[in-house]
Amino acid sequence: MNIDYNALADKYGTPLYIYDFDYIENRYTTLKDAFAGKKSMINYAVKANSNLSVIAHLAKLGAGADCVSIGEVKRALTAGIDKYKIIFSGVGKRDEEIREALEQDILLLNLESEAEMKRVEMVAKELGKEARISIRVNPNIDPQTHPYISTGLHENKFGVEIDMAKRMYIFANRSEFLNPVGIHFHIGSQLTNLDPIRESCAIVADLVRSLKAINIDIKFFDVGGGIGVVYDDEKTIAAEAYTQAIFEATKGLDVTLLCEPGRYMVANAGAFFTKVLYEKVNDGKRFVIVDGAMNDLLRPSLYNAYHKINAVLVEGEKTPADVVGPVCESGDFFGKNVPLPPLEHNDLIVVHSAGAYGFTMASNYNTRAKAAEVALQGGKDRLIRKRETYEDQVRLELEYLEK
Repeated sequence: MNIDYNALADKYGTPLYIYDFDYIENRYTTLKDAFAGKKSMINYAVKANSNLSVIAHLAKLGAGADCVSIGEVKRALTAGIDKYKIIFSGVGKRDEEIREALEQDILLLNLESEAEMKRVEMVAKELGKEARISIRVNPNIDPQTHPYISTGLHENKFGVEIDMAKRMYIFANRSEFLNPVGIHFHIGSQLTNLDPIRESCAIVADLVRSLKAINIDIKFFDVGGGIGVVYDDEKTIAAEAYTQAIFEATKGLDVTLLCEPGRYMVANAGAFFTKVLYEKVNDGKRFVIVDGAMNDLLRPSLYNAYHKINAVLVEGEKTPADVVGPVCESGDFFGKNVPLPPLEHNDLIVVHSAGAYGFTMASNYNTRAKAAEVALQGGKDRLIRKRETYEDQVRLELEYLEK
C-alpha cells in the first residue's frame, strides 16, 4: 500500500497508531482457510487490540471473540460479534461478571480453578440457568517463550492440572447448573516452535477421549492462541503446519476446533508514529527524544521487547541512538542503540509491529493523553478513535473535587 505517512501524521497528529485493515483480513482468511474441511471457529483475542472498529472488522469476516473481562465481552457484543461466538476467559471473574455473562447467554465461560467453578455454579443456580463451561487445562509444557508470556507450566497461575481437570469435569457433569461443553489450553504467547503446541494438543486430546469414555461430551476443543509473529528475524509457524498438528492430535474426535489468535491477527497490521522533539548527547551517548512515550507503547519497557524503528524519508549516515520519550522514568524508551540518521524537530519516526498490545496497554501516566487511532483500508484512511483530551482524563474526578 502506497501511504504518505507524513501526511497522515500531519492530518491526525502524533503520537498516532495506524492499523492496516486489509492486512488483518488477509491474516484472518489465511488462518480460516487452513482450518478448511473441519468444524472450526476463530475467536479473536480482544485483549491484543480492543478498538471497536478492529473487532467489528473481524466480526464481519465471521470471527468470534475471546474475552478476559466483562468489558471485553461488552466490546465484542457492541462491535457485532454473535453472542454464541464469545468465550469469557480469565483467572479471576467477579460474581457480577459471571452473572452478566450468563444473562448475555454467550457461548461459554472458561474456568481456571475448582473454586471458580463453584462460584459459577452458585451464580447459575441463583439465576435458574445452566452455565455452559470449558475448563482450562495446564499441560505443563514449556512454550519456549518469554517468561512473562508463558502460561502453560505448573508454576504459572493459569489453568488446572490434568487430574484436577478430570475431577472438575465429573463434578460439572453431575451438576444441575453446569454443562461442561468444552476444553481449553493456552501455553503462552509469541510461540515460534510448533513442538510445544503439538505436545499440548496430544495431551489434552487424550483427556478428551477419556472424558468421552465416561459420557462427558466435549463439543469444543480450544487450542488457545499464541502463534508468533515477526518482530525482528523470528522464524514463525505456518498456518497450515499449525492446523495440521491440531488435526493429527484430535483425529477421531467429533469436536469443533477453536483457536484464539490475537497478536497473529494484528501485531504487524499496526505501526506507532511519533515525532522527534530534539536530540541530545550525554558524554558521547546519543538520545532521540520523541513525543511518544512508554504510556503509549509499554512493551519495550515491560518486556524489553524489540520493535523495528526507522525514520520516515530522512537520509544520512546512521549512528546508534536511544529513542526515548518525555515520561519521567528511565524505562521510558522504544529502542536502544537504534541506527538512525541525524534527526531534526518534527521528523517522523515509525515503530513497527505495534498493532498488538500497544494501545490496549496504554495509560495516562504523567497525565498524558492517549493517542489517536486510524484505520487504513482500500487505500483510504479514517479515524477510529479520536485523541484523548485533558477534559476526557479528569471527567470522572471533577464532580468530587473539593474547593
